[in-house]
Amino acid sequence: MGVTCVTQWPVADGKSMQQTVDFLTKKAEFMGAVKTGTFSVDCDTFHSSGSPKQIHVLHNSEYPMSSFSITDTNMGLVSDTGFDAILQKLKGFYSTKMSSRIESKGKRYTLMDFIIKVGIVSIGSSNRGILVEVEYTPCVIIQDCWALVTEFMQGFLVNTFVPKIPGALVNKAEYQPIVTMHQYLEQFNNFRKQAAGR
Repeated sequence: MGVTCVTQWPVADGKSMQQTVDFLTKKAEFMGAVKTGTFSVDCDTFHSSGSPKQIHVLHNSEYPMSSFSITDTNMGLVSDTGFDAILQKLKGFYSTKMSSRIESKGKRYTLMDFIIKVGIVSIGSSNRGILVEVEYTPCVIIQDCWALVTEFMQGFLVNTFVPKIPGALVNKAEYQPIVTMHQYLEQFNNFRKQAAGR
């Protein structure tokens, strides 16, 4: 586990989503990255009965025994995967819509100290966009390696691409897996807003 940046990547004009993903994965391979498998990150949103409160429950294939829960006030909780079953039993208090499930799935690559993940985001059966995750594994101190992560992403994605420090990283000194999940939730919410605006 190291410092990670998750960012949305636009689909090029005249290209399909799959063609754009293929371009990014071929670029990673050209740089010397080795495919090390696949990954998935998913999110179910549970709504509180009688109030606008929500709990987002996320899963990451990198942490198969954990559930990451984030409230609408951005409070995070890491628990065993059984937490989902508890929320399912509290149907009188929390409910979820099957159509609200959002996930990012794709290929995972390793390039020296970096892990690169390129995934297609889908809501239900509808593809919505592309997310790129870059992790610098040797360091967990954000200030010590954010510039290196940014430089790597500029080289991998585009020289002019400057990822903003995600809100989940502000005021954090040491990186933890829940911070990655905050970044995914932020991106997932952006995709949901785009879908609602259509």
